[in-house]
Amino acid sequence: MTQDEMKKAAGWAALEFVEDDAIVGVGTGSTVQHFIDALATKKNVIKGAVSSSEDSTKKLQAYGIEVFDLNSVDELSVYVDGADEIDPRNHMIKGGGAALTREKIIAAVAEQFVCIIDNTKEVDVLGTFPLPVEVIPMARSYVARELVKLGGDPVYREGVVTDNGNVILDVHNLSIVDPVKTEREINAIVGVVTNGLFAARGANHVIIGTPEGAKKR
Repeated sequence: MTQDEMKKAAGWAALEFVEDDAIVGVGTGSTVQHFIDALATKKNVIKGAVSSSEDSTKKLQAYGIEVFDLNSVDELSVYVDGADEIDPRNHMIKGGGAALTREKIIAAVAEQFVCIIDNTKEVDVLGTFPLPVEVIPMARSYVARELVKLGGDPVYREGVVTDNGNVILDVHNLSIVDPVKTEREINAIVGVVTNGLFAARGANHVIIGTPEGAKKR
């Protein structure tokens, strides 16, 4: 089974968590693209979706799924999204697609966070994948200096502007043994919008695409 086939298996398995008449939180990325394909098969029994990125919004609308503004939604039963890395405690690094802030907001609203990945995303300790940090543009250099003090090597992601009009610093060479503490420390730096650690609010369920099919934990 190819990596894309494993992603597809995880994406389609997440349909189990989609309830009738629900507004579904939808994330960003290649595995989520498969979930949107699956969600389209239930478009007549759900109310619609809330989306974390312009790309996902376009795909949902192309299927005829109504996309709601999060401000008009009181609650979400489920948010389905991928991850760039996930540890055994279901703490994640996200933001490879630069949609981390919207993803984190939707995850905060949702009752359940279902993370869909292929098995290459599982790690024992987070940090091999560079940690994305969304930053107000004028604070970029200051935030980079502060991230160095925390032991990281920040690299400006050139040519990338987030959907919120901000920039991304990718922090290399962090061994994140206490993800909740690191998430809090980085978010406390003035000029940081948020960072890609999803630890204070981790995943409730993880669906892993493997060569043998989708597995849950």
